[in-house]
Amino acid sequence: MTPAQLLSRIKKQAIPPALLFLGPEAYERRRLRESLAATVPPEALTDHDLAQSKLAEVLDDARSLSLFASERLIWVANAEAALPRGRFEDEGEGESGFSDAAPLKSYMQGPTPGVVLVFEAIRFDFEGDEKRKQDRVRKFYGAIPDTVEFRRFSVQDARAEAETLASRAGLRMRPDALELLVEALGADVARVAVEIEKLSLFAGTRQVGVEDITDLVPDARATTIFVLVNALGRRDRARALEVLDTLTREGEYLPLALAFLSTQFRMALVAREAGLKSSQQIQSHFARLGVQMWGSKAEQVYQTVTKFSKPQLERAMRLIYQADKGLRDARPDDRTVMEQFILQLVG
Repeated sequence: MTPAQLLSRIKKQAIPPALLFLGPEAYERRRLRESLAATVPPEALTDHDLAQSKLAEVLDDARSLSLFASERLIWVANAEAALPRGRFEDEGEGESGFSDAAPLKSYMQGPTPGVVLVFEAIRFDFEGDEKRKQDRVRKFYGAIPDTVEFRRFSVQDARAEAETLASRAGLRMRPDALELLVEALGADVARVAVEIEKLSLFAGTRQVGVEDITDLVPDARATTIFVLVNALGRRDRARALEVLDTLTREGEYLPLALAFLSTQFRMALVAREAGLKSSQQIQSHFARLGVQMWGSKAEQVYQTVTKFSKPQLERAMRLIYQADKGLRDARPDDRTVMEQFILQLVG
């Protein structure tokens, strides 16, 4: 079940007696908690934590009748803690499944009317080794037929949600500022929502630009590196040297800037060899290769393609390699190495 499907069921007052919330995405989970909490009086909401309580104690609470409310919401955090110790490392559960989950199976055969149990398992993601551990959590709570998956937002969906949040807050943002906000926060919509609320209080009626995001949003100061990368991609030597001066004064790690630059020039070389003629083609091409790319990033790569010929891009990669070696040496200092690199690249 998706968060949107559960929200629809809440509106129809068709809430299941028990739910398993699975996955790390916080924004939708918080929104659904608010929607579920709105269906019961404040005194009818109870919080439990399975890192501190036992599953049997939670189920006993669910079975008990309240003198103050006919309907109750019981929210259970750290649902993973109910699994037997060592279960995540143990490969075999046995054909009989988890005996420790037997009380939950028994409860689900006759759940208390008017009580909604929500088990929150947010520790593991849906990919890699975490997916295997998450599957064990899912199996342990197999008696609960309704599982809501909280998958991370894609960059496109995160941007769309950010636009909605900004509009709702009455916040005017330049498109590049909005993209920078979402990119700087890793498409974490929960954090984006918090920052948009803060920006709306700060900006009032004026439009928010890239400089505001860089100055005010945590993790966005590193985007000065992207400004350097973009300046070099446009062959703007004066701007590149100016940004390098800023990075040096702020104590930024210059090898990181070189790493971002290497990525941009490699993408530009791939785009030129593939004969791509627009930022849209570049974005689509890399998406087919499994590389997620912002529209603004595709435009930056396209600018680099238009400013550098194939031989110049190949030369740029050699210069990046030489600069990388220089940054690993004791002398000269990193700023000198980067200045020489910039002058050679766009001199």
